[in-house]
Amino acid sequence: MKVSMGFGTITAHALMSLEARGTLFVTPGMETYDGMIVGEHSRDTDLDINPSRAKELTNVRAASKDENVKLSPPCLMTLEEAIGYVASDELIEVTPKAIRLRNKYLDVNKRKTMSKRPKE
Repeated sequence: MKVSMGFGTITAHALMSLEARGTLFVTPGMETYDGMIVGEHSRDTDLDINPSRAKELTNVRAASKDENVKLSPPCLMTLEEAIGYVASDELIEVTPKAIRLRNKYLDVNKRKTMSKRPKE
């Protein structure tokens, strides 16, 4: 899973570099928060990322022009697909406008401690 680390609006610039690491569940312009699942990592491990990272703006002109960001369409899930997808440490958040996946523990330090705790 790719797990968001930070509040803010998701930018296309940040998603461009994350797209190669797996499948995305979000689009640019959506709001994000700590613990929100924004995609599936190509490996089995969780990856804490910052999807609201903005592009650095400078007064220096570069030799190469800025390329247009082209993202593949995200995997937007229905409620039934989300129910079949979630793991035991994840939750589904349903609002009138969106269906989002999130971790049970929003804080990254709490998630790490709970993952090391023996299962009961």
